[in-house]
Amino acid sequence: MKHLILFLLTIAFFSCKKSNKPTDTVDNNTPVALQSTVIASGLVLPWEIIYGPDDQLWITEKSGKISRVNPVTKQISPLFTISDVVSQGEGGLLGMVLHPDFNVSPYVYVVYNYNANNVYREKVVRYTYSNNTLINPNILIQNIPAGTYHNGSRLLISSDKKLFVTTGDATNAASAQQMNSLSGKVLRLNLDGTIPSDNPVTGSYIYSFGHRNSQGLVFVDDKLFASEHGPSNDDEINLIQKGRNYGWPNVEGFCNTSTEASFCAANNVVEPLINWSPTVATAGLAYYNSNLIPQWKNSLLLTTLKASKIIQLKLNDNKTSIESQADFFANEFGRKRAICVGKDGEVYFITSNGSDDKIVMVRPVN
Repeated sequence: MKHLILFLLTIAFFSCKKSNKPTDTVDNNTPVALQSTVIASGLVLPWEIIYGPDDQLWITEKSGKISRVNPVTKQISPLFTISDVVSQGEGGLLGMVLHPDFNVSPYVYVVYNYNANNVYREKVVRYTYSNNTLINPNILIQNIPAGTYHNGSRLLISSDKKLFVTTGDATNAASAQQMNSLSGKVLRLNLDGTIPSDNPVTGSYIYSFGHRNSQGLVFVDDKLFASEHGPSNDDEINLIQKGRNYGWPNVEGFCNTSTEASFCAANNVVEPLINWSPTVATAGLAYYNSNLIPQWKNSLLLTTLKASKIIQLKLNDNKTSIESQADFFANEFGRKRAICVGKDGEVYFITSNGSDDKIVMVRPVN
């Protein structure tokens, strides 16, 4: 009887330990409590946030304004306003990225919408940072179709110094499958705007196609991940592969209907790693691997607009699949547009509510 009682107590002990596991933990590391701090407010529809080599936060606002924000003093310093930006619906000044060797090559790359002969378009422009302003605009690519909705517009530079650009279908869904259109694609450029000789199609900027509206883009080692808006269903996270078709508009999410399965088989379609139905409105992506927040290590951090939360997506060791997900800051601060990681492992995200938008810092409780 004594041994039976000890056995039952042991089972009860381990059952309690399992049931008390923190719900926001998807790692074996001991989680830390998190706190959020507003770094800046009074912004109007910011779209991009970058932690710069100068330890400043670089941000864009859709109206055309580029600013730097000191995360310590919380001072906002306007840097430059692009005069020909036309903010219309979801369009305006959107993505931005800094040259990886910024101290030697102080280039700032931006993508924005404008009018060309009264037709709404999109272009990528490289500026030079000098004396606290931007000079010498150099158009790298222009006349990309744009629309009131679905403009994509996340920029990213790879370790081999290629510029990646996401474009939306500009509400012309069929264009995502058309190789003579730059809509609904991931594009790959040399940093001077020329077409890389090793792109999948000779003489074309197109790197992958069949995208509806990708607004998040991040490299994890040599793997490229993108977040993509679905219609009313099937928001996606995709692992982007060179020259591959991602299905839109013929496929929504996985190839799980007979019609979709036939199209996928005939067109070598890549299925998403994960999808959400109903949609959460997937936006910015960052990769987190710092020890500061141990439960977030080896995870994608996804900002969402409609769902108004940050979703942690834990990657497997090979970084080829998503093992689990957890939600943070749901319904706090409203819609969340973009996210970045600071040099010490703290995380910054920006809101997209239309007025009094904020930059919020996340770090462990002191």
